[in-house]
Amino acid sequence: MVKVIQLFKNESSLIKRASRGNREAQQKIYELHSPKMLSVCRQYIRDVHHAEEAMLNGFFKVFTHLKDFKEEGSFEGWIRRIMIRESISFLRQHKKLEFHEDLGQETPEVFNNIKSEMDVADIQALIDALPEGYKMVFVLYAVEGYKHSEIAKMLDISEGTSKSQLFKARKMLQEKVRTINSSAYGTN
Repeated sequence: MVKVIQLFKNESSLIKRASRGNREAQQKIYELHSPKMLSVCRQYIRDVHHAEEAMLNGFFKVFTHLKDFKEEGSFEGWIRRIMIRESISFLRQHKKLEFHEDLGQETPEVFNNIKSEMDVADIQALIDALPEGYKMVFVLYAVEGYKHSEIAKMLDISEGTSKSQLFKARKMLQEKVRTINSSAYGTN
């Protein structure tokens, strides 16, 4: 328990030094958080080089706005939100983010009842194969835990569009998993 408290004090001290422009402290923060933040950006951006570019832009914003961090939540969570916004911004800049509105169509809740022997890389590949709008909403909702109202605000879409994109993403993923499972077990 003493180590956890000590770690928090060290992180707090590190953040303060980095916010004053200490390059060594900034480098340490980058080294501690960049592997996980690259993974966050990679969830949204298919190409690892583009995801790395978004992550580096995100860290630039982290260090530019470090004085704004109020220590009210976790530092990692604060960085993660910046990385998510930066990934969304990257996709918008490169015109890779499209949403298809389904006006007036109800989107029933789909339950995840498919069992599979897939590993993380296989699942990530399936998610990467989704159209960008589906993928963005799916990751924000299912992975990051945002609500449809929050997603709608972040992406400048309606809540209905967010729900529709999630429904279609889940349906598409379920179909792909069924296809993989049926071909793996020789059933059609």
